[in-house]
Amino acid sequence: MAGYELVIFDCDGVLVDSERITNQVFAEMLNALGLHFTLEDMFEQFVGHSMAYCLEKISVNLGKALPEDFVASYRTRTTAALTANLVAVPGIEEALDQITLPYCVASNGDHEKMRTTLGLTGLWPRFEGKVFSGTEVKNPKPAPDIFLYAASKYSVAPGSCVVVEDTPTGVLAGIAAGMTVIGYAALTPEHRLRSAGAHYLIDNMNELPKLLQ
Repeated sequence: MAGYELVIFDCDGVLVDSERITNQVFAEMLNALGLHFTLEDMFEQFVGHSMAYCLEKISVNLGKALPEDFVASYRTRTTAALTANLVAVPGIEEALDQITLPYCVASNGDHEKMRTTLGLTGLWPRFEGKVFSGTEVKNPKPAPDIFLYAASKYSVAPGSCVVVEDTPTGVLAGIAAGMTVIGYAALTPEHRLRSAGAHYLIDNMNELPKLLQ
């Protein structure tokens, strides 16, 4: 993969092992509203999408607007769950130590969430000043906006960027941006990432530095 100039990481599920934690909370809250969602359902329908997309889809399923305090309650509960249980994705720190290319993070999540999760896992010092949020662009993933925005901040052409993503939504965004996409398939079935267009697949972060070299 010679010739690349920038590695762009997604955050949840790629840097921090947060997906199972936050989606378990989300599923419990939806079940309390009378909507039956398993953790598997959450990964299938919501992971990788913006909060606005998730809320709209839930409102349609519910047939009415969500309670006004739903998002605030979700943030409070997920913060508590993450504080108690969050860890970095296995092998990511060792991988970052070996990666010689410039890197950053671009996520649909907001800055506050990323500061929290990267801070809890000790990764914040590696990414401070290198964090880009979907809230900064017009369209969140699967649109390419956030990846193109990150590349522009580094003055790097899209074709010289490598994206590391763990969801079909993120893979689609990377492909739409004209970037090379590595699918991280530790939790997401490989076939879903491949179908979305991932150029390479890994299921262990220890494989990443070798692939980039």
